[in-house]
Amino acid sequence: MKVLVYSTRDFEKPYLEQANKNKHKLTFTEEALSSSTAISAVGYDAASIFSADEACFLTIEKLHSFGVKYISLRSVGYDNVNIKAAKREGIKVANVPAYSPNAIAEHSVALLLALNRKLIEANDKIKHFNFDLSHLTGFDLHGKTVGIIGTGRIGSVMAKIMHGFGCKLLGNDIEKDNLLTDRYGLQYVSLENLCEQSDIISLHVPLNSETHHMINEDLFDVMKESVYLINTARGAVVNTDDLIQALDHKKIAAYGMDVYENEKGIFFKDLSHDIPDDDTLIKLIAMPNVLVTGHQAFLTNEALTNIAETTIYNLDCWENNEANDNELTG
Repeated sequence: MKVLVYSTRDFEKPYLEQANKNKHKLTFTEEALSSSTAISAVGYDAASIFSADEACFLTIEKLHSFGVKYISLRSVGYDNVNIKAAKREGIKVANVPAYSPNAIAEHSVALLLALNRKLIEANDKIKHFNFDLSHLTGFDLHGKTVGIIGTGRIGSVMAKIMHGFGCKLLGNDIEKDNLLTDRYGLQYVSLENLCEQSDIISLHVPLNSETHHMINEDLFDVMKESVYLINTARGAVVNTDDLIQALDHKKIAAYGMDVYENEKGIFFKDLSHDIPDDDTLIKLIAMPNVLVTGHQAFLTNEALTNIAETTIYNLDCWENNEANDNELTG
C-alpha cells in the first residue's frame, strides 16, 4: 500500500526502510501531520505518524475525505489521535504498544544519576580545567525510597533497576502487579502517600483525562523538599506552572524531564538559530537543578528497530486483512 510517513527524522528512516523490505511504497516527509498538512496524504492508503503529529477531529475528517484508510502510529502514546473520530470515519488506527520499556526506564535512571551526581556541572567545570569539587555533592541511591507512578511495562523495568540499587520501592497504579511486590518488595500506596514518603519519584503513566496534571500544587506541597522528580512519560502529566512554583520556592530539589507540556512545535527541531518564544521552557532550561532532554528516551537502536518493525507489521496486517492486537478501538 501507499504510505505517507509524516514527521520523518533522519535517524529513523533507515530502520523503516530495513523493516519494510520494499513491501509498501513509503514516502517520507519531515512535515508534521495537522489539519493544514493532511492534504499531502491525497492518494495515499495510510499515514504513519509520530507523537508530535496532530490527528484531531478535523484532521481525521480531512484524511478520510482524501482516501486515507489507516493511521499507523510510531509511538506507544496515542493522545494525539481522536480515536472516536477515526472509528466514525472508518479509519483504522494502530500503535506500537511496547517498543522498548528498557530504553525509557534506563533514560529515567540516566536523568536521575546525572542530576544527583552533578555530571553536567562537573563536565562543564572540567572543560575549563577546573577540578575543584565544590557544589558537586550527591547522595547514595542505596537505601532511598523510590516512588514509581505507573507500574506497567516501563514502570516495572524501572522498579527492577532501582531494586538493583538497593532502594525501597513504592508504587501507584490503577492495577497492581503482584510480581513486583513478590520479587522486589514494591509496596502499593496512595498517590499522596507515595509523594510524601519518596526521595525520588519517577513518572511512567500515559496521558489521559485521569493523568492530565496529575502532579500539581497539592502534591508538590506534600513532597519532601529533597525529592528528585523524573518525567519520561508525558509533559502534561505535570502541571508546568505548579512545577515552576515548586522549583522557585524550593519545594522540590530537582526535576529531570524528557518531555514538556508545550513541546509541540519545539522538540525534534533544531532551533539554535530561532530560539522558541516560550519563557517557561527557557526558564526550566536555565535552572541548575533541572535537566532537560528533548523527548530522547526512546532513542536506542533496539527501540527504533522495534518501532519500525511494528509499524510495518501493522501495515501488513491491514493489507492482508489479518487481525491485529495493536489496533486501537477507543
